[in-house]
Amino acid sequence: MPRSTKPSFVLELPLKVDSKQDSELQARFNAAMRLYNNVLGEAKTRMGLVRKSEPYQLARKISRDRKKERSDAFSKAREAYRFTDYDLQSYANRAAKDSRWIAEKVDSNTQQKIATRAFKAVERVLFGKAKDVRFKVESRFRSVEGKTNKQGIRWKDDRVVWAGLELSAIIDFNNEVIKHGLSCPVKYCRIIRRELNGKRRWYAQIVLEGISYQKPQNYVSDGLVGLDLNVSNIAFVADSHADLLPFADKVLTFSKEITRLQRQMQRSQRGLNPDNFESDFEARKGRKTVIKKGKPKKGKRQWKKSGNYRKTAQKKRELERRKTAYTKSQNRRVVNEILRHGKNIKTENVSVKGWQKRYGKAIAVKSPGFVQSELKRKAENAGGSFIKFSTQKTALSQTHLDGSRIKKSLSERVHRDVTGIPEHHRDLFSAFLSRYVNQDKLSLQDAVNEYPGVEPLLLEAWQRHLTRNSRKRVPKQAV
Repeated sequence: MPRSTKPSFVLELPLKVDSKQDSELQARFNAAMRLYNNVLGEAKTRMGLVRKSEPYQLARKISRDRKKERSDAFSKAREAYRFTDYDLQSYANRAAKDSRWIAEKVDSNTQQKIATRAFKAVERVLFGKAKDVRFKVESRFRSVEGKTNKQGIRWKDDRVVWAGLELSAIIDFNNEVIKHGLSCPVKYCRIIRRELNGKRRWYAQIVLEGISYQKPQNYVSDGLVGLDLNVSNIAFVADSHADLLPFADKVLTFSKEITRLQRQMQRSQRGLNPDNFESDFEARKGRKTVIKKGKPKKGKRQWKKSGNYRKTAQKKRELERRKTAYTKSQNRRVVNEILRHGKNIKTENVSVKGWQKRYGKAIAVKSPGFVQSELKRKAENAGGSFIKFSTQKTALSQTHLDGSRIKKSLSERVHRDVTGIPEHHRDLFSAFLSRYVNQDKLSLQDAVNEYPGVEPLLLEAWQRHLTRNSRKRVPKQAV
């Protein structure tokens, strides 16, 4: 019998932590990190044995059509070398007891959850979803969580309780989101460690049973929405509204500041670790001969880091954190705006990972993948749907209302239909056509029939887009 799953959401609250509690939490997180790395190494070893084993090689030869037989064969191969979640939980408990100090700092339930976390990381490599796993260092080990709210890390009476440690939360009881969250049953709790502006901060994330609070302005409507996702914007056409919204609008990228800090860090590294770099060399730049810095030598090496280097790195991390926070905040507004017009979404199956190879910096700044995943999550949680269809089979950007297909270059942003209808923005017209795609086939007749009612929406959306862009180009002195 498959285990029933109930909807859940997360409520995050800041914690009041004094210096003594901070030191204790640091010690416990250090113990948890070392246990995680221990289990991760053991899981990698067991995965290697599984891959080399004869039962695993035989399982790979079984046809994918025989799913049950193939799955059972893989399970037996993993069980033979104790590469299962349960076996690694047992290993984690034994390893913690052997070290003693880890068992004193981390309770058994949390040890098991750490083992599950390591197992899932290595399992992704076995399934081909990741190339490798990374062992954690302090800056990358940011959370510890419990299994249930009965033992270990627990939420109790407006505070986090963990093996004799009680951490009070800062709660605004006038906040409707917090009031709703605290009224729901608690599944389990986790403690988060973050660095904000050079200072360590602690938070409680409570995983609650139910559906998260919905603000009145962020309502979700029934209706069909066609999407066209781009690198820097998203076009959508709903039943009675259309728009072309930019990603991460007016977000500060701090690109100049980050570049300056990176140069400082590079100079510091080269000064303290000259043996880790190849020698400088001459190179031609146009008609000039310039001296170029040598690249870092390959292989694992020891790196010295000065105090100034660490301070500069911390400043860079803070700017990147702020940039990411601003981007997510603005992009969530885009998601909420689309869902206000419909929760049944149709869009092309585009690969944002593929875009990263060509538009790396733009993807990092605009984060279209985050918008896509948030739309899917929120639409499905609201009882809607998120349907992807093939880009190659539909070719919406090339399709005209008479059924003909004419290729366009990426720089051509205007759709000029051969049937004589007015010009439209390319992305908006593709979003309009996506509403009529079913099972990778475009129902062109439905699009033609509905076009007269949608034409004003498309033209108004394009005009709004042009108005927004013209405002951005106004010099600051003229405002």
